[in-house]
Amino acid sequence: MGVRFTGKVVLVTGGGSGIGRATARAFAAEGATVVVAGRNEQRLASAVKEIGGDASAVTVDVTDSADVARMVETIVARHGGLHVAFNNAGILGEPAPAADLREDVFDAVIATNLTGTWLCLKHEVAHMRAHGGGAIVNMASNIGAHRRRPDLAAYAASKAAVTALTKAAALDHIAEGVRINAVSPGATDTDMSRRPGETDADRAARLKDAIPLGRVGATAEVAAAVLWLASDEAAFTVGHDLVVDGGATA
Repeated sequence: MGVRFTGKVVLVTGGGSGIGRATARAFAAEGATVVVAGRNEQRLASAVKEIGGDASAVTVDVTDSADVARMVETIVARHGGLHVAFNNAGILGEPAPAADLREDVFDAVIATNLTGTWLCLKHEVAHMRAHGGGAIVNMASNIGAHRRRPDLAAYAASKAAVTALTKAAALDHIAEGVRINAVSPGATDTDMSRRPGETDADRAARLKDAIPLGRVGATAEVAAAVLWLASDEAAFTVGHDLVVDGGATA
């Protein structure tokens, strides 16, 4: 059992499934009091039950500033503070060529992945800088931030922007004791990486040539990167985007 986050209150948005859920579980195993947040109450309840301990849930719409502010206030009231946040909530959007992408789909992806990340960061920083600082990790992606894939223009644009936001915000707030970084996973073993009707074997065959390591990543491997960025071990790491993609970007 690790102790890197003993006494720390940690927020994970999009914590009901996939990378978010694995990361919340990893933080709890390292001694943190974990709060998972998202829109799906059933998934959040399932995650809390799996994590156990002092884990709890807060529902939130990350595209709504007032709701994000309520989320942070609820966590602080419940646990006395907020020390670490992983802004993981995001959507892929309906794939389509850039010129054929529906405007409502584009708007939804940008609202969730970019504006939602900024709103979370905004309200998290407001608390952290007034209470001794903290660490924030934003979810970027090797798609958009580092590579491109056909039919995902909105997603790519949103994640490239998250990387730029991370670097800018890191410079803005490091003097206030808030350390901000990002993580950029490649193809990972989540529902988002699987095409409709695709089996694990089909996905593995499709991605094998694109990933030098020869396999998709495990959610626990991305979680390990997030925990390092959020830990004191990364105290000198500021405004960095850590790529975790089995060599695909290289």
